[in-house]
Amino acid sequence: MGTVGHRFERNEVNASVRGVRFVESRRTRAMTDAGRVQDVAQPTREELRMLQTARLTKNPARRAAGSAYGVTSGYEGDLWAMTDALRGAMDVAEYKHLVLGLIFLKYISDTFEDRYKEVLKERGAEAAENRDAYVAEDIFWIPQEARWSLLRSTARQPPTGQSVDEAMVVIERDNPTLKGVLPRGYARPAFDNERLGRLIDLISEIKGGDKGTYSRDILGRIYEYFLAQFARAEGKKGGEFYTPICVVRLMVEMIEPYRGRVYDPCCGSSGMFVQSIKFSNAHAGGDGNSVSVQNDISIHGQESNYTTWRLAKMNLIIRGIDGRIEFGDSFLKDLQPALMADFILANPPFNDSEWGGDRLTNDKRWRYGVPPKSNANFAWIQHMIHHLAPSGIAGLVLTYSSMYSGNLAETAIRKSLIDADLVECVMALPGQLFYSTQVPACVWFLARNRKRRGEVLFIDARKCGRMSGRIHRELTDEDIARIVGAFRVWRGRLGKVSVPQIPGFCTSATTEEIRRCGYVVAPWRYVATEPQKGGGEPFEAKIQRLVAELRIQRAEAAELDDAIASNLEALGCGLKEDSH
Repeated sequence: MGTVGHRFERNEVNASVRGVRFVESRRTRAMTDAGRVQDVAQPTREELRMLQTARLTKNPARRAAGSAYGVTSGYEGDLWAMTDALRGAMDVAEYKHLVLGLIFLKYISDTFEDRYKEVLKERGAEAAENRDAYVAEDIFWIPQEARWSLLRSTARQPPTGQSVDEAMVVIERDNPTLKGVLPRGYARPAFDNERLGRLIDLISEIKGGDKGTYSRDILGRIYEYFLAQFARAEGKKGGEFYTPICVVRLMVEMIEPYRGRVYDPCCGSSGMFVQSIKFSNAHAGGDGNSVSVQNDISIHGQESNYTTWRLAKMNLIIRGIDGRIEFGDSFLKDLQPALMADFILANPPFNDSEWGGDRLTNDKRWRYGVPPKSNANFAWIQHMIHHLAPSGIAGLVLTYSSMYSGNLAETAIRKSLIDADLVECVMALPGQLFYSTQVPACVWFLARNRKRRGEVLFIDARKCGRMSGRIHRELTDEDIARIVGAFRVWRGRLGKVSVPQIPGFCTSATTEEIRRCGYVVAPWRYVATEPQKGGGEPFEAKIQRLVAELRIQRAEAAELDDAIASNLEALGCGLKEDSH
């Protein structure tokens, strides 16, 4: 199946492991570097057992065997279970930054230590403490007082949190490219020294090997896995910084960023960029997972949330990816105005009503119509077209309403986009894919210079995917392969251009057909109904389908209610609750 078949393992945490409660650690005596005797808390027997399981399950065969017998499947899953158990009552959004910050610190410390050993062996102790020996190799310089070995040796000595905060400060001081990136707040009262010490011990157990590339891949995978788990735990807020990996993989496979400029104007934690580099490397002879070589991809992004911008910067650095990620609002302050991107990937905020449209009425980006102030959907579309190179392609996630909204401004813009032959494909995704909302989404693909003039491919993927929990769905490798295959056949990427007509799944429609449908671009308006086999749909399957459709319709109704309320509010006629 090639790259389409590759997937990053997102291991579910076994319920029995998730519920582990650690008992008080045993303590032994140990000698510090300064020669003092101190108490060092050792992992409990349960912690050691779980760490051993984590090491064993690095092996794919053992991991599969462990999963078959109900053991937590995967190194990342075991680490997550233990890390989550140390959170206590702390808010998950706060805990996220503490954990990911320490993983990042462990990564730059590992790369520093590898280089330190090399210089020490070749040139001696004095040279090993020379900052230039590291800067010359694009390795971050870690001052003595901020080194991981020191932090770990004093991990449970008060004030541990203050020591970590001070380490972050001096690392930023000596490495200008990290200015404003590293988190603080490890000394907060809600996170006591004992738990912080245990967290440092757990992260210390992550073994990246002796080579920087291997270390980068291991820690990068853990960082990516933890981002997904934190997004799942945060729910609605998690969608602000994370797009499910199956959706990211699907979009990247469809636009095929082999080489060129990749842009995301609302880049979250940089997931689109990481996957783009994986794709490029896989097609340059890599394994589809390593992102150790950047090849011919240049990264350009912007993020308006400061804490999310920091996550994005750390995610790229830990993966060894160079990129220009700006902090700021892409609408109000476009910090890369001259950029013409070959590939644009984005998952902007759904139906954003506070995007500053009242200050941008005459903006040059609104070539196809002024977007409504109450909804940024078509502002995002036009912002991306504005930055799209003549031969470029863009894919962005929007809510279903973007396909059929009756808003006069949005209908006019949708008409202009279709008539200008900019819309290449519209795909309806199944519901329950995103952590931030149950509202189903679609993906628009836009291109300037394309082969299939006057036609749009419609893909109805609402029946795709499988449940990965009680409330979340994910696309399978087979789903992604099927969708990507149809798109590539239609674009002529697999040889002769053809029109995939698959009832219940995909079809191609002309501009005239879309015009006759009032410029509604919902795939189900064009895709033929899938024929029923065996004399009709089984009763149980029909009930499940109807319930799923009802869930989508209720979500759409709630979305429309919010839009109506927002419009009335803008007119000064807000809906007020009856005091009785």
